[in-house]
Amino acid sequence: MQIDDFKNLNSTEGEIQFEYDLKKLNWFNIGGKAKIFFKANSLKGLIDFLKVYKKRGKIFVLGAGSNVLITDGIYSGAVIKLGKSFQNLTIFNKNMINAGCGVTQKKLSEFSMENNLSGMEFLSCIPGSVGGGIRMNSGCFEREFKDILISIQCIDQDGSLKMINRENIKFEYRGSDLSKDLIFLSATFKGIKEDQNSIQSNMLKMKHQKKNAQPTKVKTGGSTFKNPKDQTEKKAWELIRESVPNSLNFGDAAISKKHANFFVNKKDASFNDMKKLITTVRDKVFKKTGVAINTEIIIVE
Repeated sequence: MQIDDFKNLNSTEGEIQFEYDLKKLNWFNIGGKAKIFFKANSLKGLIDFLKVYKKRGKIFVLGAGSNVLITDGIYSGAVIKLGKSFQNLTIFNKNMINAGCGVTQKKLSEFSMENNLSGMEFLSCIPGSVGGGIRMNSGCFEREFKDILISIQCIDQDGSLKMINRENIKFEYRGSDLSKDLIFLSATFKGIKEDQNSIQSNMLKMKHQKKNAQPTKVKTGGSTFKNPKDQTEKKAWELIRESVPNSLNFGDAAISKKHANFFVNKKDASFNDMKKLITTVRDKVFKKTGVAINTEIIIVE
């Protein structure tokens, strides 16, 4: 992969950088550098980049960085970040919203409230981007992305645009059958007309509940493990609490005292510190309970 191949991509349509520091672009505040980092300022810029890149390596689309753990070394592929032109919000047909995939889920929920549409209040408690929410089928308070989604507008790594309707996607708990090669551009959601005060009240109740249960203002990747399905009625945090001492840590990688399924970077945790904590907890839970727990956070290496 020759750097000179990409230099002409640096324009108003997109910004290309090399050996780009990723540490400050994720909530864990852990990570090394991307060999290639491309900020797409327009759809044209993104298509141009994909045509030059020609699938010559891995691609990782970085959203809000709220649920990723990134290697301390060099990420050998390309990291793509969607710019402001992918952060638009538009309402149509009175109860439908089209949101760019660079928009935060919190902002989408607030826009929905401002337009008297309910059903998206739960998004106010999820710190990720819309694109990340689609990829993970994010959710809380018994609601998930699959419950509000109508369609996705996306692009494959050949630069071909596609639209995928909700009925053609097989969603599951914290995932789907959508190809990992797709880059999500925007999505359409459906809300239900409701009084704005009622929507706001519901959002505040959810936020209060989350604040009381989960750590805030710390360097964390959110829920580390998915809640196991069909193996036990217990949630991941309960399994961790009964299997692992809460004081377990590796360097500055530690378990939150407020919520056992939230791991935190107390100061200068390394990628290896945090990954070791994750694998150790997973193994101890299985040894103690016989239940296999899988990571919800995405490990990028």
